[in-house]
Amino acid sequence: MTAQNELRLLPWSGPEGKPCYLSTDDKGGYMSRLADNIEADQLDTVAILLEHASDTLDDQDADPEDLRRLTGELTGALRDVLRIATSRGHLLGVSEPHSF
Repeated sequence: MTAQNELRLLPWSGPEGKPCYLSTDDKGGYMSRLADNIEADQLDTVAILLEHASDTLDDQDADPEDLRRLTGELTGALRDVLRIATSRGHLLGVSEPHSF
């Protein structure tokens, strides 16, 4: 059996929000490439969202509903980035970050 630190944390969750892992030595395999592409899309989305957040926070007329929606989007984006960082940390042999 492959040790958990040799597994790749995938950028999506399974049933009930549980983490999904990939066990393979083929970094160019279909699932590895799919995970790489999804991570790249998530990071692109975070960059766009960060710019949107800056614009919204600079807008003196932003209403509370805009700020609530922004907070929800930022929370999801942070969750994605943390999952990517955790996955890449495991690939590098770095320990998992602490939960807050």
